[in-house]
Amino acid sequence: MNDFISTIVFSLSITGPIFIVLILGALLGRRRFIDQAFIETGSKLVFTVTLPALLFINISQASFTQSANFPLIATGLIATLITWLIIEVLAAKLIDSDQDRGVVVQGGFRSNMGIFGLAYCFNAYGNEGLVTASLYLAAVTILFNILSIITLNRSLNKKLGFRRTILGIAKNPLIIAITIALPFSYFNISLPDFTLRAGEYFANMTLPLALICIGASLDFKAIRHSLNAASLACTAKLLLAPAIAVALGIVWGFRDIELGVLLLMSCAPTAASSYVMVRALGGNAPLAANIIVITTLGSLLTTSVAIVLITELLK
Repeated sequence: MNDFISTIVFSLSITGPIFIVLILGALLGRRRFIDQAFIETGSKLVFTVTLPALLFINISQASFTQSANFPLIATGLIATLITWLIIEVLAAKLIDSDQDRGVVVQGGFRSNMGIFGLAYCFNAYGNEGLVTASLYLAAVTILFNILSIITLNRSLNKKLGFRRTILGIAKNPLIIAITIALPFSYFNISLPDFTLRAGEYFANMTLPLALICIGASLDFKAIRHSLNAASLACTAKLLLAPAIAVALGIVWGFRDIELGVLLLMSCAPTAASSYVMVRALGGNAPLAANIIVITTLGSLLTTSVAIVLITELLK
């Protein structure tokens, strides 16, 4: 019994701080201390500056052999492909609207690993968790973008070519930061102390600023709209995706931090960038927003439960 309680406490130590900062952001937004302009500017700052800085610092100063876990990355890619295929089949059978189908599929497999996934991993394993998750994030993010383009192009009858897709991936600030950091990691190049400290100032802003902005942007009233279509995406994102990733990880022989990273990254809610892409392509943006809101709130619960279950299972 004491072990079980300890597991629950450990689970809450991972999701609890995130929940508190999200609620703080929601309260600040509700009381107009944070407005829409702040949210947009803060979110842009996180995506283009502070999160790339966080990834660059962690990867560049880590051993390449430690961070480049290719079996783990391969497992994440395979799990993403399997999840995407299953949701495609389910959406084709259960979603009547062709235009909504792509939104549901993208919402069901595309995780917000850059914010929630990294936050979960950091709270669970510290800097070692961030290092292990960083290259995993880069590889899977590329696949997320490719699969999203395929799904939304077909669903919305858009003609977004392969060249434009590749260009968009190449311009992704997260991928740029990771690409620049890799030579430093591979050749064990140390950054000057003053540069490292300046980078850490930006990196340390990432998680609190991002979570406050996400909390302030939550729209609880929007959940009531398109609830049926959103339910499929949310079930896939919160239950199906983590189950597939963890099952593959256990079969592959992963344990401890590797299995934990697989679980925590796949438990992250739907990525905010999915809304941006749907809106840019003229899709059902309110549905995309609903999926993000529901999975953001649900992820805190399902992640806590998943940690307890997998800890008890692997004892």
